[in-house]
Amino acid sequence: MLVSEILRIKGNALFTTAPEGSVIDAVNVMAHHDIGSLVVMDHGRMVGMLTFAEVLQALSKRQGQLGDLKVNDIQVNNPLTATTGLDVMELRRVMLERHARYVPVIDGSTLLGVVSFHDVAKAVYEEQSFENRMLKSYIKNWPDADEQ
Repeated sequence: MLVSEILRIKGNALFTTAPEGSVIDAVNVMAHHDIGSLVVMDHGRMVGMLTFAEVLQALSKRQGQLGDLKVNDIQVNNPLTATTGLDVMELRRVMLERHARYVPVIDGSTLLGVVSFHDVAKAVYEEQSFENRMLKSYIKNWPDADEQ
């Protein structure tokens, strides 16, 4: 299975924020849409990612106060990205190695969407479940040894 198939199944809803935007506004968008990340865009170009992990770190450092903190103060610069032709198992391996929960999917310089670790886990599970059913069906229909 390829990353493009995950995007096709989950849709391409994309939520972004500006680097000079306030973290509080970004948190409100994330909470409202029940998402864990925002792509940071500056003049149509991806410049980073903001995830709940960076927000929690900022809250911890600032005794629970975000105040006037800006997105570019805590965003991840140069986040891990994926292309549509990447195999999902390879993406899973890299996400585990880099401890990345959210990965922007790009085609050249065009941002197509974001794939979460949950999306990857679901795709792998569904693919393995399908293969398991096919193997069980194949074994069930295996010719008897005495028929050969």
